Amino acid sequence: MNPKNYAIAEIASDQVILAPGAKVAVPKLDLEVGSKYIADKILFMHLGEEIKVGTPYLTDTSIETTVLEHKRLPKVTVFKKKRRKGFKVKKGHRQPYTILQVAQFGLATPVPSEAQPPQAAVNPSNPAQEA
Repeated sequence: MNPKNYAIAEIASDQVILAPGAKVAVPKLDLEVGSKYIADKILFMHLGEEIKVGTPYLTDTSIETTVLEHKRLPKVTVFKKKRRKGFKVKKGHRQPYTILQVAQFGLATPVPSEAQPPQAAVNPSNPAQEA
């Protein structure tokens, strides 16, 4: 990881450190392998000498990642026993997770907003039209 370029993003309720070209493990995402995931909840970004801190998130900033694979952590065994009662329960659990690779790192290009209606031309000879 280049200490000059990195970001801290929130992905699936976990805060992860993203760097250009890095592979990160996050909680399981419902995406196909090879598909793109846009991390838009960026908390902190450090690009060269420029530092940006969000309140809580940075606006117009996103990081593009690619889903590499889905895996599961090693098994965690839970064993419960109550002495002299004949009560025993043995359970296991494997937590699924997704591995992402950071593809594009940096500021997002601003998208023109279509929600704003075009300004109506005001006739300067008719001042009543301005209100």
